[in-house]
Order: sequence, then structure tokens, then C-alpha cells
Amino acid sequence: MSAVPFEISDRSKMAQWLLGISLATVAWFIAYSQLSDFAEWLVSLLGLSRQTHFGEAVHFFLYDTPKVLLLLTGIVFIMGIIQTFFAPEHTRALLSGKREGVGNVLAASLGIVTPFCSCSAVPLFIGFLSAGVPLGVTFSFLISAPMVNEVALVLLFGMFGWKVAALYLGMGLMVAIVAGLVIGKLKMEHHLEDWVQKILSGQTAHPTDEAVSWIERFQAGRHHVKEIVGKVWPYILAGIALGAGIHGFVPEDFMASFMGKDVWWAVPAAVVLGVPMYTNAAGIIPIVEALIGKGAALGTVLAFMMAVIALSAPEMIILRKALKPTLIATFAGVVATGILLVGYVFNWVL
Repeated sequence: MSAVPFEISDRSKMAQWLLGISLATVAWFIAYSQLSDFAEWLVSLLGLSRQTHFGEAVHFFLYDTPKVLLLLTGIVFIMGIIQTFFAPEHTRALLSGKREGVGNVLAASLGIVTPFCSCSAVPLFIGFLSAGVPLGVTFSFLISAPMVNEVALVLLFGMFGWKVAALYLGMGLMVAIVAGLVIGKLKMEHHLEDWVQKILSGQTAHPTDEAVSWIERFQAGRHHVKEIVGKVWPYILAGIALGAGIHGFVPEDFMASFMGKDVWWAVPAAVVLGVPMYTNAAGIIPIVEALIGKGAALGTVLAFMMAVIALSAPEMIILRKALKPTLIATFAGVVATGILLVGYVFNWVL
């Protein structure tokens, strides 16, 4: 007798979710289409002129802040739903037993839609290895997940168009796949910490196969928004504020001379500069936009962005718990080489 009210309740909740998502989608598109007019109105309301350095910086901040937050909220909700199809257990099961080559491509592709951050590096790394995923394949995932993530791609698409986003996707996946293949060929398993190697000898992950309802998927999307947007918004504001300062006050000639196409050392310098920094795609892309607007070469700036996201010092410190220095140095060197290649290719093509 209790099954009928339960079924009606589920239908009611589903209808509420669909109505809420529909209304939110309409509101999202209306708000996004009015961003430029909204920023102009606020600048005039503050009594500022875009003809001044300060007024132009304020306009950049007022325009980019809601733009980035809207893009981030929308894509994070969608990816939160998609990621319910890629639970860590299923991901490990999918990658385990795959040969190098095929496994590297699959791992790098899964990295785009699978949640990953520096704080989860060690448990994911151990979990993948303990499930029988080869070391090189695991590294392909480890590189792809933070660097070629959905936030980076959507923000690049929103700010620079589909060609730049597609080229970044292709080059980022290439770096992850090739770097993983190189590390796999070097056979460096003995450079894992001893306690990791002991775990590998006796632990195997078993996938669960629990059905997930669409209501639970929508709830996961909402939770994803709260978790990610709630954590990264300070980085977003800081990144946009810095980008606004660059956009409003840094002379174009200076930036072009420092990060332009004709400066051969600009790409390696950008990679070195990016490693000590700690932020994410949402925080760094407004800076990328401002640098490019001031005459910096796209490849140089994207190499800087990749280094910040994929080679950050805090991530290296966390990975040190599981990897010996030789393996960390090899990982950083191979990825840095790939990023340098991406920077030069972007500068050459665009």
C-alpha cells in the first residue's frame, strides 16, 4: 500500500526538478545575454568613464565576474550530472587491464569528465594502481583531469571561441597521452614509495553497480555546484581583479615585448612562472584573457595557464607522499616539455 504514495512522491519531485531546471535555464540565458549592458550601466552608475584606466578596469571586473560565475555554475551542474555515470569505482574498472596506448587515450579522455583536484591526487593514484591500472595510464589521467577539465574548456569557449577551445582540448589530450606513454615506457614503478608498493601487492578495488535515479543525478549536480563554486569563487574574484588591473593599467607594448610571439624565451619563462602559483582554471582564465587583450601571445599565455593547473607546486608536494623524487622529477619534466610544445605550436598556428 505504501508503494503508490512513494511513486507519486517521486513523480512530484521529478516534475519540480524539471520545472526548476527549465526556469533556471531561461534565466541563465537572459542574464548572460545582458552582461555587457549590465556592466555598462553599473560603470555609469558609479560615475566612471571607460576612457580612464580605472574605469576600464572596473568595467572588466563587473563584466567578467558574472560571466565567469554563470559559465561555471551552468557547466558544473551539467558535469555533476554526467559524473554520476563515472564513479571512481567504475572508472578504475574501466581502465584496469587496458593495454598502454588504448589505456592512455581512454584515461586522458575520462580525465575531462571525472572530478579531480590536488587534494584527491594520492587516493585516486593509489586506487587506480591497486586496481591494476598501469603507471603510465594512471599518469595520463592524472595530467588530463586538472588540465583539460570542463571548466577550462567552457571558459575558453566563452571567452575565445570554439577554435581556441578545440585546439586547447586536442593539445592538452596529446600532452596527457604522450606523457603517460613516455612514463609507462620508462618502467618507473620502483620509484613509487615503499608503502604504495605494499598496497599494490594486496589491494584490489571492486566496482559497485548501484542504480542511480535521475533525481539523485540532479541532486548530485546541485551538490557539485555548491562544492566547486563554493570553493573556487575566491580564486575567481582574485583572478578577475588581477586581470582587471592588467587590462586597465598595463601598457600593451610592455606585455607584447615580454610575452609576445617574437620573444623566444617567453614560453619557458611562462612555464617556470606558473609552477609556484596555486589556482585553478576558473581563477587563471580571466588573467589569460587580460594578458591576451594587452598583446601577449596566446600560446605563451596558455603555456602559463597549463603550468599553473597541471604542474603546481602544492600538487607536487601532495604527490610526494606516494612518489619518490626521481618519478616526480620525470613527471614534471615530461609534462613541462609537452606544455612548451603546446605554447610554441599555438604561437605558430595562431
